[in-house]
Amino acid sequence: MISIKTPEEIELMRQGGAILSGALRACSDMVRPGISLRELDACAREYIVGHGGEPAFFGYGQRKGQPGFPATLCASVNDEVVHGVGCRDATVKGGDVLGLDLGVKYRGFYTDMAVSVGVGTVSSQDQRLIAVTREALERALAKVAPGVKTSILSKTIQQWCEGNGFGVIRDLSGHGIGRALHEEPSIFCFYDSRHPDIVLEEGMVICIEPMVVAGDWRVTTDDDCWTIRTKDGSRAAHFEHTIAVVKDGYEVLTERKG
Repeated sequence: MISIKTPEEIELMRQGGAILSGALRACSDMVRPGISLRELDACAREYIVGHGGEPAFFGYGQRKGQPGFPATLCASVNDEVVHGVGCRDATVKGGDVLGLDLGVKYRGFYTDMAVSVGVGTVSSQDQRLIAVTREALERALAKVAPGVKTSILSKTIQQWCEGNGFGVIRDLSGHGIGRALHEEPSIFCFYDSRHPDIVLEEGMVICIEPMVVAGDWRVTTDDDCWTIRTKDGSRAAHFEHTIAVVKDGYEVLTERKG
């Protein structure tokens, strides 16, 4: 069932989104050759907790006999598409592409956001990958309004990315968000007539997140049961915002200020 948020609930998500965008900016500003993923994870946790929020990803997926996600931050390097464990001791080097995905829980409501950054000087191909992925998100955002079908968002992302020579991930998707981190509807990066085609309504809050690769879209999961990477070893980029559908279009609740 798709949840319609009240203005009061959206205001709480707006406040949580401000904490999230600040935390992700703090992490992004720390990225440099030689920094460890563990340092970035600690930065994210300290910022979120220090501003009255809770890390949304830490412990996510915990079930009887199975531990949840062990980090605050998803930090995915090069061919890692998403869900790289942020508390690893691994360091990044110049030329890497680093995806930073982070979530906040604030007064009972979740927000979710991701950016990809180049570490030091990256290749022109990787610069294009990052730029095309960022633009895919912007183009999808521009389509959001009451009455628009989710298939329009999927087609917009797919056509832009594939038109620029990149692939889009098909095994993962964007999603609704609110009292749960993942709610209906799914927002795919590609069009498939078999997917439910949901009409957006005022008060819906969704996460649009293009996950784009330089090669083939097929992925595999590491032995840690979290890290998802491309099967062919090609590099990936990922951008995401939490968006409220409003009367005259959309509002980004995780807008990076300044």
